[in-house]
Amino acid sequence: MSRCKAIALLKKRDGLTRDQFIAHYEQVHVPLILSLYPMIAEYRRNYTDFSSAFAFADAAPFDFDCVSEFWFDSRADWDTFMARAADPEVTALVSADEANFIASSYTRLFAVEESITTNPQAGA
Repeated sequence: MSRCKAIALLKKRDGLTRDQFIAHYEQVHVPLILSLYPMIAEYRRNYTDFSSAFAFADAAPFDFDCVSEFWFDSRADWDTFMARAADPEVTALVSADEANFIASSYTRLFAVEESITTNPQAGA
C-alpha cells in the first residue's frame, strides 16, 4: 500500500490570537473535518513559530500560521477526498466553520511526495 500525503497552508483570521486560532482548530474544526472525510487516515497540525525562522532578505513574507498534513492510505482515498470536497453541501459546511478562524484567501492545499533520509550520524 502506498500512502498519500497532502499539505494545507493556513493563515489565522485577523483579530484572533494564536491561542484562539489553535483552540478553534483543535476543538471545533478537526472533529468537523474528520466527520466529513472518513478517508483521512491521519490529520496533523503544525503550528508555526517564526521566532527563529530563516528566510533570505528578499524572500516573500510568511503568510501562514499552520501547516496541516492529511494522510491517506492510498491515492484513491485522496481522490475520494477531493471529490467529496467538491460537493457543494460539504463545501458549505467547511467554509462556514473556516470563516470563524481562517483567512481563506491565503489557503493552499496540495498533494506532495514525501522523501525521507535518516542521518546515521544523528544521536551519535
